[in-house]
Amino acid sequence: MFRSNLLEPLTKVHFTVPLILFVPVVLYFTWKAFASYQVSIGFYFGFFLIGLFVWSLTEYVMHRFVFHLPPKGKIMERIHFIFHGVHHDYPMDKLRLVMPPSVSIPLALALFYFFKLFFNEMQMAAFFPGFMVGYLFYDIGHYAMHHYNFKSGIMKKIKQHHMLHHYQDADKGYGVSSPLWDKIFGSDFEKKGKKR
Repeated sequence: MFRSNLLEPLTKVHFTVPLILFVPVVLYFTWKAFASYQVSIGFYFGFFLIGLFVWSLTEYVMHRFVFHLPPKGKIMERIHFIFHGVHHDYPMDKLRLVMPPSVSIPLALALFYFFKLFFNEMQMAAFFPGFMVGYLFYDIGHYAMHHYNFKSGIMKKIKQHHMLHHYQDADKGYGVSSPLWDKIFGSDFEKKGKKR
């Protein structure tokens, strides 16, 4: 993507890197929730589930309205290609299927401070692990969808949904880890029997 030996490595990442970076974050905030704030199991899992839910909406919104924003002008076309176009042009590139740390770390920090506007410290200690687990499921799941052959179950259905986004209609199917928001916001694929 870049002729620069400095910039090019920043666009590539092994699929295990998000786990190495963010599992400790999940563990730290979980420890903080129980050790520092002594929250109950119910409190923790309640805010953890809210974090998962908010992640799923964040993933959908970013994929649909940021990654698929129609680029205008040469500079925006280049930025769009760097952020997401390359993935659609080379969907099987093993080193460009998870978000590189040069993007994921600043984005995680920005979202953390954004959510602090809505949640107090104790709530964040339970909410943020859920949000980050959602992100990890998205990132690692996305890699798996492109490189593993699921024989049955929910992952096979999620993979089929995502492959339709790549190979049938890139203007539909923005939910990578779940088709939920596609169904809610009308960007899901039509069932074969419902086509006119």
